[in-house]
Amino acid sequence: MLGSLVGQTIKPSQVIIVDDNSTDNTPSIIKKYVDTYPWITAINTHKTSKHSPGAKVIEAFYKGYEKCDLDAQLIGKFDADIILPSNYLEKMVAIFASDNLVGIASGNLYIKKRDTWIFENISEKTKVRGPIKLYKKECFKAIGGLKKSIGWDTVDVLLAGFHGWKTKTDPLLHVKHLKATGNAYTSGAKQKQGEAFYKMRYSKTLTRIAALKLAVSKKDPLFYLHCMQGYNSSKKQKQPFIVSQQEGEFIRNFRWKAIKKKIL
Repeated sequence: MLGSLVGQTIKPSQVIIVDDNSTDNTPSIIKKYVDTYPWITAINTHKTSKHSPGAKVIEAFYKGYEKCDLDAQLIGKFDADIILPSNYLEKMVAIFASDNLVGIASGNLYIKKRDTWIFENISEKTKVRGPIKLYKKECFKAIGGLKKSIGWDTVDVLLAGFHGWKTKTDPLLHVKHLKATGNAYTSGAKQKQGEAFYKMRYSKTLTRIAALKLAVSKKDPLFYLHCMQGYNSSKKQKQPFIVSQQEGEFIRNFRWKAIKKKIL
């Protein structure tokens, strides 16, 4: 990741690395970059719980965000297991400059299958992806930042639409994703996906459709069952929502329109 950042045709003004208590040689690698590039800094934090999809990565993001330059117009969230094409930031800047209403943008993620890099098809090429997103600062503030919950990288896009912002991807920007999304998910983590749908105020029917779609894309029939278990459990426990009632209504209508468009 760091190698592809320092090799960008347009350099970022600031990079903050959040090292979440790594136990390998990551600290020594980070130190080399921090010592070489004055615009790179590092923060060490300590993992307090086991891997939890969504929540932990956003907690780490906010550790870095606290040190972010207040004058920054674009805010990026990048995972460690990616390799960016050298013109990634240049193309992102151009996307935001082309339309003042673009609030979130990204390229596409590709994973390695044998000796070929193929599109990671758990999502569509038009959807901005969590590991490689950039936000316009005004949009970031309008959506209330990123939610510390699984589903954060879905609800941010939906809330951007609610507040009148656009999202855009550049399908020609192929970003290498070294670890396929969800590879480390346990059955409990998969139930978290259902929890996310509940917290976004999805109806049960919408959740069934979304869970089935994910199960098919992941080629994991049990994913559907785990997802629905998570939804039903969250509903029974009356878990707190991460969107308002009005935002939830917008989200449901938006999802139904998208489904009808595909069918028709």
